[in-house]
Amino acid sequence: MTRLQVNGQAKDIDVPEDMPLLWVLRDELGMTGTKFGCGMALCGACTVHVDGAPVRACVTPVSVVAGRAVATIEAMAQDRVGAVVQRAWVENNVAQCGYCQAGQIMSAVNLLKTTPQPSDSEIDEAMSGNICRCGTYARIRAAIQQAAGRLARGGV
Repeated sequence: MTRLQVNGQAKDIDVPEDMPLLWVLRDELGMTGTKFGCGMALCGACTVHVDGAPVRACVTPVSVVAGRAVATIEAMAQDRVGAVVQRAWVENNVAQCGYCQAGQIMSAVNLLKTTPQPSDSEIDEAMSGNICRCGTYARIRAAIQQAAGRLARGGV
């Protein structure tokens, strides 16, 4: 039995210790917001936060996150930075096919929590691990800049 803290709630699960966190979230807990992309930590579609830092859930064994705080896209509406980023995403029409967007938003939230006023190059570097097959990178950058401005003004 493994105990996880997912989005602030304790979850007890009975799975093999080497099961990737992604499959625990999706198949065991029914949280399908986190997406399977490449399965090799290359595309970022499966990005979640563990103790506030982004990790690739597709290659992270559940035993590694036992007892640690896991945050997924499902919790971002309750997170001040997450809510602002999601709003900016909508206002900038970032999503095209949408498949990578949960991972993109998780990386953007981490960026703004660690670098509240990022430059375009800092955004590009921070988001470089998240691949968008639709090529919405300019809209992603614009949404992050808008969210940074809104957060700096104390808005939501």
